[in-house]
Amino acid sequence: MIYLNFTNLDEETQQYLIQLSKKDVEDRYGKELKKFAERNNSDYNDVLEQEAQRNLYSYDYVFNI
Repeated sequence: MIYLNFTNLDEETQQYLIQLSKKDVEDRYGKELKKFAERNNSDYNDVLEQEAQRNLYSYDYVFNI
């Protein structure tokens, strides 16, 4: 669960969330994503970025207002 202050959803916070998601995705699916990128002649970092953005939707957020 991620706790956020509703008044602080600036660019810095968004980048922090995407970095958390990237680390999470890489820890879970790093090998599979590398294989996928190689098979499809894709850049690994682009594939990781896309999966990290999708992964953000799976988090539970708690907003403090």
